[in-house]
Amino acid sequence: MKKLFFATAIAIGSLTAVNAQSTAIAQADNAEVKQSVEAKQAPVQDFKEIKASELPKAIVASLDKDFKGATVAKAYKNAKNQYKLVISTADGQKKTVYANSEGQWLETKKKMK
Repeated sequence: MKKLFFATAIAIGSLTAVNAQSTAIAQADNAEVKQSVEAKQAPVQDFKEIKASELPKAIVASLDKDFKGATVAKAYKNAKNQYKLVISTADGQKKTVYANSEGQWLETKKKMK
């Protein structure tokens, strides 16, 4: 009887340890994914204003493709070669968009009036 009780206690303890380990691994994986997403989406601040004519061709092409008829009101660049663009859309709305030097959008914010 003691052996049965002892074996049951060990089995339950083992299952608890395995479950705790699985939870810890899942939480670590979620943290890595979150950091990866944040790293891709969160543009670094400290932008300095540049001329719209200084924008890389890839950004201009992406702007023409994704925001047809939009014009660049202001353009900014930071040390990580990320760009902040304040654009006027074809329907007259102001938007702030962020892109990397390859023309990939990092984040889009609708500017409140």
